[in-house]
Amino acid sequence: MPKYIIERTVPGAGRLGPQELQELARTSNAVVDGLDSPYTWHQSFAAGDKIYCVHTAVSADVVREHARCGGFPADSVTEIGSEFGPWSA
Repeated sequence: MPKYIIERTVPGAGRLGPQELQELARTSNAVVDGLDSPYTWHQSFAAGDKIYCVHTAVSADVVREHARCGGFPADSVTEIGSEFGPWSA
């Protein structure tokens, strides 16, 4: 399945507290559980006024459906072409 990076504009995202992040995670998990398609949320990063998420889904449309059902913005949904890091040097 393809892996996607989702960019979400959320004013003050980088200043969200643990309880607010926990509520976002609960909402996301509930939506994932209710989808009629395989879906994995890998992790998210809150920085500045953005949240960046990495999810695996059968299509970008399913990623957008997750966002719609959860009430999350999805400003861009981009399929990851390749992954690399220190281990790939």
